[in-house]
This record gives sequence, C-alpha cells and structure tokens, in this order.
Amino acid sequence: MLSKKLDSLTPSVTVGISSKVKLMKKDGIDVINLSIGEPDFNVPEKAKAYGIKSLEDNCTKYDLVPGTIELRNAICKKLKEENNCNYTPDEIVLASGAKNCITNAMLAVLDAGDEVIIPKPYWVTYPETIKILGGVPVFVDTKKQNSFKLTKEELLNAITPKTKMIIVTNPSNPTGAVYTKEELESIVDVCIEKNIYILADEIYERICYTGNFTAIASLCEKAKDITITVNGFAKSVAMTGLRVGYTATNKAVAKAMSSIQGHLISHPCLTAQYTALGALQECQDDIKNMVDTYTKRRNMIIEKLDSMDHVGYVKPDGAFYVFIDLSEVAKKYNFKDSFSMEFSDEFLEKYKVAVVPGKAFGLDEYVRISYACNEKDFLEGLDRLNTFIGTIL
Repeated sequence: MLSKKLDSLTPSVTVGISSKVKLMKKDGIDVINLSIGEPDFNVPEKAKAYGIKSLEDNCTKYDLVPGTIELRNAICKKLKEENNCNYTPDEIVLASGAKNCITNAMLAVLDAGDEVIIPKPYWVTYPETIKILGGVPVFVDTKKQNSFKLTKEELLNAITPKTKMIIVTNPSNPTGAVYTKEELESIVDVCIEKNIYILADEIYERICYTGNFTAIASLCEKAKDITITVNGFAKSVAMTGLRVGYTATNKAVAKAMSSIQGHLISHPCLTAQYTALGALQECQDDIKNMVDTYTKRRNMIIEKLDSMDHVGYVKPDGAFYVFIDLSEVAKKYNFKDSFSMEFSDEFLEKYKVAVVPGKAFGLDEYVRISYACNEKDFLEGLDRLNTFIGTIL
C-alpha cells in the first residue's frame, strides 16, 4: 500500500556507504573514510555562542516561517557585499538545510511532467527529488576536457517544450569545477530567452580557490529574476548537523516557498538560525582558516595524484572533492554490472578505504574522494588506491 513514487527512486549510494562504514567501525575495523562530504572542523565558538544565548534568552517559540528577520537581513548584507546581489528580506527563505531548500523550490515551480535539465556528473539527490515531485530529470552529457561544465550548445540540445528548470552546481559536487563569468553568461542568455528557471546550487561558493566566484544572480536583473539561489551554512562553517539553508529568489517564488514551508515544517530550528547569524556576523576569520586549509589539502592531493599512473582527475577549483578518472582501470577490471560500484566495494572490503562510486553521479568510470579530512587519511587512502590499481593492471 506504499506510494508508487517509491518505485522510481534509487537508494542513496552515499548514505549506503556511510552506513557500511559505521558498521565496520562498530566492529572495530579501522576504516579511512574519504566518502563523506562533511567538514572535519567544528562549528566556530563565536557562532555557537549565539545559539547558546538564544536558548538562555528563551528564544524557543514559533517564529516567522521564512526565518528570523535578523538572519534574513544578515543574509541580504552577505549577498550584497560578497556576491554583488541585491535582495530584500522578503526574497529570502530559510529552510532546514540546502536539501529542504531545493525541495521547496521544486515544489513551488514544477508541475507533473515538467523537465529539469541536470548536467552530468550531478549531485545524487537532484534526480530523486525531481522524481518524488513528479518532474522528469533530463541528463546531459558534458565533456571532461571542459571540466564537465555545461556549455551553451549542450544546453540548447537538451531543451524541449517541457523544460522548466536547469540545475547549475557551482562549485561542483563531485568535480570541484568552477564556472567562469563568461561561461555562466552563455547559459543565462539561453535561459532568459527560453524562460527557464535556473536552480543555482552555490552551497560551496565560499570554498573557491580561484578568487573569481560569480553568483548567477549577479549577472543582470533578468538573470536574478529567473534564478533560485540555494546556499547555506553546512559547508562554509561546518554546520552540517544544524540544518540551515536558504534561498534567494524573486518575491513571487519566495512567497510560494514560504507558503509551502508553512505547512511542511513551519520554520527551521531557531537555535540553529541564531547560530547561523553568529557565523555570518562573527566568523569571517574562521571561514578563511577553513578555506586556507582546504586549499593546502587540494594542492597536496593534486601533487599526489600527479605522481600516480593510470589515473586522471578534474582539477578542483572549489569545494573539497576530487573526481578521479579510472577509465584505464575499468578496461582491465572484471566487473558484472557497474565498474565503480564493484570497484569501490572491493576497495572498502580489502583496503578499508571508503570512496563514492562515480555511478552515483552519473559517470561509472570515476570515483569521488573528499579531502574534508586530515592529510594523513587522504594521503594514505591514495597510497592504498595506488596499490589496489597495481593489482589490477
């Protein structure tokens, strides 16, 4: 008697790996976990102090559905100063994490049968959320030589009369690629002409190594009007478990999302919202320290990969992942159904290293590793990967 929606859903590969790692660790097995997209930092002390004070001040009652006015004002200030985007508080909606934001956005604009363009590789949750809501994910092949960034031509070839939205993840999960301003402008021009929403997932925008991050909504007023920007605090200030994300949109979309959220969750946790406020107002130095650390790790991991034979990768200019090309290995690996799934399972079982199979992101000859962990772990993990590859080739 369950919903037929479940028939089309694919179980989360990342959740499955995480569960397996937890069970192995519970059994006393020492596992190097390079699969998780979670900072190994803690929430900054000054941010935590805001959350603690909110509890001491008994800020525990119902509040405004789209979020506290203090936090929405602070987000508007951040978007103006850091991203050159002008928003008012009634265009900001807080939610319980970026996933909740994405769901709210799709609920607000998608009807049954509407198509959503998803460039490959993609974050695992996008297609499943679209399917749950009755939409149709349309996958678009991109090219490694372009760091798997969508081009204007690839976008035009994918558009149909049913296209309602395109998802642009910048910086990318799983590749870490960052779009240039010119690359974004070519995509935006098409979307404006075709009247297509852009869901701009910019959750990693502060973890950008190029120094030239461009927010899609900053390109022009027409771009801002069709863009649903998704951002939050999980990656930049290590607030993964506190679940605070936000959207910046035009007033009509914001009002629609707020109406929907009012029935689904009311509003995100107030204590978490006050912690997020503290992060915005007091923790710029903490954020810089985190990004400096990720930059150092990125450089170390690239140097390590460059010393290895039979692997390739997309140079990460943002986020904290590397998408490793194992196409040479796949040619020699005896697999039945999925190279990356079976390779990753064997790697975990024999070498006690957890990575995410590329199949989860739409490309089966790759694996994703995270360097949101200490240097010793990811360097040892890559040594073990090199050893494993040596047994295959």
